[in-house]
Amino acid sequence: MLHLSLKELNRQFRNGTLSSVTLLESTLRRLDLIKDLNVFISECRDEALEAAKISDKYRTESTPRPLEGLTVAVKDNFCVKGTRTTCASLMLDNFVSPYNATVVEKSINAGGIIIGKTNLDEFAMGSGTTDSFYGPTRNIWRSGIKYRLQDVNGNDVGETGGLDGTWAVAGGSSGGSAVAVAAGAAVVGLGSDTGGSVRIPAAWCGITSIKPSYGLVSRHGLIPLVNSLDVPGLMARTVQDLDTFFRVLCGRDIMDSTTVEFNCSDEEINLNKVKFGVPREYYCEGMTDEVLQSLSEVCDILEYSGSRIVSTSLPHTSLAVPCYSVLNPCEVASNMARYDGLEFGLRGEDESSTDALYASSRSSGFNEVVRGRILAGNYFLLKKHYDEYFLQGLKIRRLILNDFLNCWDEVDFLVTPVCLSDAPSYSDYIKEDNRTQTAKQDHCTQPVNLAGLPAVTVPVKLSSRSLPLSVQIIGPYGSDLKLLKLAKILEEKVNFPKIILEEE
Repeated sequence: MLHLSLKELNRQFRNGTLSSVTLLESTLRRLDLIKDLNVFISECRDEALEAAKISDKYRTESTPRPLEGLTVAVKDNFCVKGTRTTCASLMLDNFVSPYNATVVEKSINAGGIIIGKTNLDEFAMGSGTTDSFYGPTRNIWRSGIKYRLQDVNGNDVGETGGLDGTWAVAGGSSGGSAVAVAAGAAVVGLGSDTGGSVRIPAAWCGITSIKPSYGLVSRHGLIPLVNSLDVPGLMARTVQDLDTFFRVLCGRDIMDSTTVEFNCSDEEINLNKVKFGVPREYYCEGMTDEVLQSLSEVCDILEYSGSRIVSTSLPHTSLAVPCYSVLNPCEVASNMARYDGLEFGLRGEDESSTDALYASSRSSGFNEVVRGRILAGNYFLLKKHYDEYFLQGLKIRRLILNDFLNCWDEVDFLVTPVCLSDAPSYSDYIKEDNRTQTAKQDHCTQPVNLAGLPAVTVPVKLSSRSLPLSVQIIGPYGSDLKLLKLAKILEEKVNFPKIILEEE
């Protein structure tokens, strides 16, 4: 049952063949089954069981809520009251949040059951979920766990497991939530997306995702990485589930001044009237032929369905990664200043002076990736460098936004790759450092964050290594619901298989 969509689960809830408690009990067995994948930093088993009992009672006494009895995996940089929120860092290893993030509170109020806090790259800095204080997360598609592949009609279409003793990375930084959803340990997952951190793991784990327009979903309670780029991202196994989850979470929040009002009314999409652009600059060095072929096949599907496909240009795309590589460390340096061992974070052992305490706390609490970005950000923000780096980065960011704005005069949406390849093996991935991998893997995703636009990802086919390949659809600001409708149409046409673990 854990591979079923929200719609199918609700049908079983209604006819009495399933309860929130039985679904949760199956989920807890699934957590044990995938334990070696290192998906969760903290589990909320006891709290989840109590919530499931309340959910069953609520269903008998009132109209079920949108997420009634459904499990939610929460990336461990969102605050959950009474639960550790570590950001996968020693710095916050013992931090227990006194409140819920807005998206967590909304999930609970909608009947969702928080199953646990998922693994990530430390402070969400990475593209693989390989740089966590608690160790890397393994991708369910190459993990050694046996599973079947099943199409939407319930027919088996293949069986697979490990690959020559190797395992693949989950993608990052929201890899834990992506694997939880892909493996059936959660119906929906919460992640954060600053430069692709929800879309990349969703693409490599074969699930759907949405990076919302900036300001449509509250960041309150999301421990910040880059305030001007961070957005909560959503993951699910089907686009319909993604749509339901998005409608629960979107909207203005008085606790987040960057949020805006959003109209959730439906708008019809007629593919015959939609014009898609394929940006030439998204074909980049290192992109595999299989990724390009999958994009071409999607374009053929859309064109056959009546849409127009044209080549278009986003001329400043090559500057997105350098721009991000300046603006990201600048805001990181500012945000990380609070972790000094006195107000927040791990307290260092050297208390001979205040400076010594700061130094010992930060050197031992942060990994080298975080320390490196802090140092780079402080360098860029020095008075003598401020105009040359930070202000120049802001100007380039505006040029990237203008590219998209100009593009919407010619096309309605963009369709692009998500990643350069299918999920790489861990042994290959760690041959390059965090910064190199992030700059490489985020090529097609970072510009969207710099422009504050929405994007959805949809898995469309399997590679020659039987790993997911996905595409990304990007839209104008506020077109999130239209994107989800387009994604649902595409999902129905490609019939991407689902993972069914052996116990099912």
